[in-house]
Amino acid sequence: MTDILSTAVLVGILTSAIRLATPYLYAAIGEAFAQTSGVVNLGVDGIMLVGGYAAFFVVLNTGNPWLGLLAAIVVGLLMGLLMSFISVTLKAEQGISGIGLYIFGLGLSSLLFKVMVGTVKMVVGFQAVKIPLFGDIPILGPIFFQQSLLVYGAFLLVPVATWVLSKTTLGLKIRAVGQNAAAADSLGVDVNRVRYFSVCLGGALAGIAGASLSISLLNLFQENMTAGMGFIAVALVYFGGWKPLGIMGGALLFSTVNSFQLWMQVLGVKIPSDVAIMLPYLLTIAALVFAVNRARQPAGLNVPFERGTS
Repeated sequence: MTDILSTAVLVGILTSAIRLATPYLYAAIGEAFAQTSGVVNLGVDGIMLVGGYAAFFVVLNTGNPWLGLLAAIVVGLLMGLLMSFISVTLKAEQGISGIGLYIFGLGLSSLLFKVMVGTVKMVVGFQAVKIPLFGDIPILGPIFFQQSLLVYGAFLLVPVATWVLSKTTLGLKIRAVGQNAAAADSLGVDVNRVRYFSVCLGGALAGIAGASLSISLLNLFQENMTAGMGFIAVALVYFGGWKPLGIMGGALLFSTVNSFQLWMQVLGVKIPSDVAIMLPYLLTIAALVFAVNRARQPAGLNVPFERGTS
């Protein structure tokens, strides 16, 4: 128990927590844009898998992590476009469409990995970048200022997304479409275009989330490497009340508990490994029980828009 309470271990837990929050932040904030516009995308996990594979494969063959990141963004956009077409244009049931997209992404990424790679390989992705001066601060430096660029980008995304959703005309349109699509349409807002944009943006960010795993945190790809992270990201949107700052709090809570259980196993704390692995997910369920009661979801969430209906 003394080892767990040591400064070195606590710094290690918090440093890992910041890193582990990265894919959740990208995926959940992207999903927040989609849901704020009225579209639930349960295919986030599938998009992360395909995006993560695309990034890994490009880096494996070119050695350039920036090209890998670009590939993940493009793949995420295409998957988001597919989800938009199914749910917005065809007006299919969003939950079922999202699950179908997830299964498609899971199967496609596994097939491509088996056929084009075949075995687990390591790549050199984004490395930790020490921020001058700040990185030398005792304790805080290693935790916050010696991370990779994708980690910094994830936390920078929080204030940017907050500003876009609350302070810009685009954000006003997204929120208006999600609350009352018919009213927004009567004021000249192109509902379908706004929803297409929001879902595609969410897809691109989910692609980056997958890339953050395969070419930043783990530097490898394996089948179903997300292990349900995309679904946790969807849950974090509800936990955070559709606000980026609340989502960040939920992501850090989840990642800290996850980091803690990993360190417990490393330090040999006598607790069944299965119980340790379950801890973050049990916490998520408990947090959602309280979050659902206090959160007010967009009124038009999961409601297809038909012109002429209220």
